[in-house]
Amino acid sequence: QGELPGGLEVAIKRLSTCSVQGLMEFKTEIQLIAKLQHTNLVRLLGCCLQAEEKMLIYEYMHNKSLDCFIFDSAKGAILKWERRFRIIDGIAQGLLYMHKHSRLRVIHRDLKASNILLDRDMNPKISDFGLARIFCSNVTEANTTRVVGTHGYIAPEYASEGLFSTKSDVFSFGVLLLEIISGKRTAGFYQYGKFFNLTGYAYQLWQEAKWHEMVDQVLGVDYPVTEVMKCVQVALLCVQDSADDRPGMSDVVAMLSGEGLTLPEPRQPAYFNVRLSSLPESNSSFGESSYISNVALTDEDGR
Repeated sequence: QGELPGGLEVAIKRLSTCSVQGLMEFKTEIQLIAKLQHTNLVRLLGCCLQAEEKMLIYEYMHNKSLDCFIFDSAKGAILKWERRFRIIDGIAQGLLYMHKHSRLRVIHRDLKASNILLDRDMNPKISDFGLARIFCSNVTEANTTRVVGTHGYIAPEYASEGLFSTKSDVFSFGVLLLEIISGKRTAGFYQYGKFFNLTGYAYQLWQEAKWHEMVDQVLGVDYPVTEVMKCVQVALLCVQDSADDRPGMSDVVAMLSGEGLTLPEPRQPAYFNVRLSSLPESNSSFGESSYISNVALTDEDGR
């Protein structure tokens, strides 16, 4: 945290000399944020690239990041459902702008709770564009041999084949939506019944008409059942195994904001078949290598 001569509070991101984020990612982040202007994207105020110093100066976010709240039972109580829904809608609006309405078509590739910053009024702003990629308007997907991202948020076609598209971000958004509803982290941290991931657990509860069992306990019973149920269904539509089955962000925004819409029934989510009984005994303790390998993954902490 810092302050400019005029009194403006700023956040300064300084890359360490041993950071895994290289010069290319640093420049990508500068170029993208400078060109993207939306109320739900973090605003870049300046940068420094001199000698060994690499620094970015952002608008200051007084409430840090979303993961500080939804994964903390005490702070999570501050996020009543109405506020959580505003955060969900804001993230969706930011992604829709990146995918469709900005001058550039941008795929974030590392959407997660710690990359959603919250301002003084708890408005969400998508941050950390170091891994983002720019698409031409007539290109829908690309391929890479270097898969990057965070365990639990990576779409299956990206993890296994290196194929990424706007639907990769949609998958990550679906995982994030389930986390906001449940107050629990996705794969890599907990065991959910017979599942090693939140998506499989949520889908089983949905099939058994027990989706309410995954709602964050700090919300109590005082939440709009129809709206929360709709959000669970939208999340499950976003994490479907096939990218073709997932909605685009324009459809997601319409489903979230619309009333009385009949939503399609979600199909099986990615990694649904990875359960305790299907893993070798040596892999019985839950770790990040459980079902994704040969992937360059970042952890939950910032780069």
